Amino acid sequence: MRTLVLLATALLSLDAQAPPVAERPLRAHLAFLADDLLEGRGTGSRGGQLTVAYLEAQLRALGLQPLPGGSYRHPVALTGLRVRPEGTHLTFRPSQGEALKPGLGPELGIDAVVGTGRAQADQTFEAPLVFGGYGIQAPEEGWDDVKDADLKGKVLLLLVNDPPPPPEAPDRFGGAAMTYYGRWVYKFEQAARLGAVGVLLVHTDASATYGWGVVRNSFSGERFQAAERRGSPLEGWVSEAFARRLCAAAGKDLDALRQAAARADFRPVNLGMTVQGTLKAQVRSIREANVAGVLPGTDPALKQEAVVFSAHWDHLGMDEARVAAGKDGIYNGAVDNASGCAGLLAMAEAAAAAPPKRSLVFLFVCGEEQGLLGSAAWAARPGWPLERTALVLDLDSLNPVGPTRDLSLQGLPRTNLGPLAQTTLQGLGLKLAPERPDLGGGYFRSDHFSFVRVGVPALSVGGGSDFLMGAEQARPLRQAFGRRYHQVDEAYDPAMDLRGMVQQAGAALTLGYAAANTPERPRLTAPASPGWTIK
Repeated sequence: MRTLVLLATALLSLDAQAPPVAERPLRAHLAFLADDLLEGRGTGSRGGQLTVAYLEAQLRALGLQPLPGGSYRHPVALTGLRVRPEGTHLTFRPSQGEALKPGLGPELGIDAVVGTGRAQADQTFEAPLVFGGYGIQAPEEGWDDVKDADLKGKVLLLLVNDPPPPPEAPDRFGGAAMTYYGRWVYKFEQAARLGAVGVLLVHTDASATYGWGVVRNSFSGERFQAAERRGSPLEGWVSEAFARRLCAAAGKDLDALRQAAARADFRPVNLGMTVQGTLKAQVRSIREANVAGVLPGTDPALKQEAVVFSAHWDHLGMDEARVAAGKDGIYNGAVDNASGCAGLLAMAEAAAAAPPKRSLVFLFVCGEEQGLLGSAAWAARPGWPLERTALVLDLDSLNPVGPTRDLSLQGLPRTNLGPLAQTTLQGLGLKLAPERPDLGGGYFRSDHFSFVRVGVPALSVGGGSDFLMGAEQARPLRQAFGRRYHQVDEAYDPAMDLRGMVQQAGAALTLGYAAANTPERPRLTAPASPGWTIK
């Protein structure tokens, strides 16, 4: 209780209050970072290099210090893999009847998208197709989709998300919320652990929590992974319609298989079908970079620790075919996440005038859209020691609609920061947005999760939902952004109302200052996800 009291009253005794965040620098940085010049800030691209150079120059100009190693750049070794439609094919041969071929080549993305977890240019495989349910092994839930089945050398057809909780166990796998087990990242990791030749995820808008277009765009160009990763030779998704055709060709019904997979007694089902495939890919090794600057704290002892503010600088790059055809093919990513980077730079400019007791690290990570690659690399080989990292506050897209009466702090219940957060937001005239079931697994999709995995308290600072303009006026604006998400028209408009962005960035800075000035460090109080322990 003493800790909670100290945290809740910390703001009353601060030596340095957070300076206000100004709209002017935020707008200027946003306009530049979302400009066509940066070509969508794709990982491993010229636009990405320009982005890194710009961020480094801005940190220098603000007077922030480099990382302890003497550089503003934190290197990240990645492997780029671009599937070549010509020469790539996938054929499903049932024991009886005609073979099925999803549209690959010029029709890539109609029935299936494919990639690889291996840094190999040419791969050929022939393997049985097995329906593996959700592919989950979770001892703490009493759940094992594998049982004693040997899935080595198989291609797995898996469902995304978690098994739905039954009436008798409403809190199983987080209830309505998605756990890490439900994420596509876990499914790919699990397939590799099981020695599978391949894994294909069945897409539905409801289970993935985003449309097929998001999946198709993510696989349409070059995909990146950590240089040391060794996944399955085949990694991809199939549409629900094509999955139904596959199951029917095998004499099965997809809905019946789903129902079976929702029970704890499920066992993998051999579909009596062979998958033959050839995957051609262009492979390259690159050195990407996170960018970070340090604002030293004012307390002789506490400045050895730091509060880290993070945002990912990358987006989806360009659709080269559209550009070649004279169409708009640049994924500018104005909100996701030029806004977060612009917010961090505006916050750094404000903070430089009046630092708090602990040091502040402003961290711009690469490869978020590729699977949190930059933040994972930082967590594995940190540019600032993890044991001296008090808190991470991540900004993954700022509010493009307008100011709110509330603010969301994803991950807050997993920390002891509740009283401090409440007090901080009240001081800003804000309330904490109510916790809602994390249906889309958003907690595991932003860079703060890389830090939680290694035991560092971390929150994702999100926009609120109680808009000052009113729900009716805000609804079409929110819907419009939803349609533009990960599309080429998510661009900067000089007429954009940035008050919500400024509010969100200012609240994040104020909370960071509160944590930077409180005597006791924040801590995690609950696992990141079922089955995860605090290290």
